[in-house]
Amino acid sequence: MNMNYKTLLAAAGIATVAFSPAFANEGGGNQTKAGAFIGSSAGVPPPGIYMINQVFTYQANLTGPGTGGKTNIGVHANVDVQAFLFVPGWTFLGATYDAVLVQPFVDISVGNPANAQFSGMFDTYIVPVELSWKLGNSGFAVKTGLGIYVPDGTKTGLNGLGNVGNPYWTYQPEIILSYLANGWNLSAAIYEEFNTANSVTHYTSGNLLHADFTATKTFGKWTIGPVAYYEGQVTDDSCPISCIATGESTLFHSSRYDVWAVGGLVGYDFGPAALSVWATQEVSAKVSNSAAAALGSDPSTVTQGTTVFATLSYRIWAPEEPMKPAMYHK
Repeated sequence: MNMNYKTLLAAAGIATVAFSPAFANEGGGNQTKAGAFIGSSAGVPPPGIYMINQVFTYQANLTGPGTGGKTNIGVHANVDVQAFLFVPGWTFLGATYDAVLVQPFVDISVGNPANAQFSGMFDTYIVPVELSWKLGNSGFAVKTGLGIYVPDGTKTGLNGLGNVGNPYWTYQPEIILSYLANGWNLSAAIYEEFNTANSVTHYTSGNLLHADFTATKTFGKWTIGPVAYYEGQVTDDSCPISCIATGESTLFHSSRYDVWAVGGLVGYDFGPAALSVWATQEVSAKVSNSAAAALGSDPSTVTQGTTVFATLSYRIWAPEEPMKPAMYHK
């Protein structure tokens, strides 16, 4: 089963979602790892079911006014992701349909003075519908979809936030714009997290905006190129009276943050499977809570560090080709 690497890599990037310890909102971090769609595109592989195995490590330190000037509070995360991409060969309004199911597993630790470690199953991520359009023969394509985080991860504590799972739903609409021609993958993936209220505390974390950028070129079996990402909280958290009654307040958390990262990607097509590895360094991280700062104490923190992310993707099932009629010759 000899798969085209560019096509398979486009599929692999669809499901690159997992926990990221940003420490910026009430849930302890964003749901989707910053840079999750690096290496992806608006393309869709041939019909079949694809398996996507991903691992990444994130090595960082906390920064922001809430650290009290300390620069060595370490945050370390190791994540394993198992994902399936379903491409049934359907079309709708001229677009190719696919769906995604993702299950991450997380191990994270925070250094002194917290000295805490958490591990378990993270919230399941499902994308019931993605639609991809090719814009004629121009090489341009666009994809849109809606992802949903189900609050079924490992949860502990009175507020449901004592482990890696979260007691709320997250809806993540996405759009990917790509140029895919002559070995190029020039893609921008933009997606935003919309959280429901915590079912225990009734606290609602603000919306988080992501933008991932890929500019790779394929040479034979090799693919290489620069990558970058941005993530930031773009709306404030909210906390009604019922939330305050549980001991929560928007003054206890950051209200806005911005993180930028740059790096590079390298990939290789083995034929039956494709492997890609990308690494990024966060070069800028800013965080604040202006309301808390006005009262004299801003507790805001955000992580700033290095990510190394590896993806192995392969097709585990393909539809049978229709039988060709037998040819008889006298």
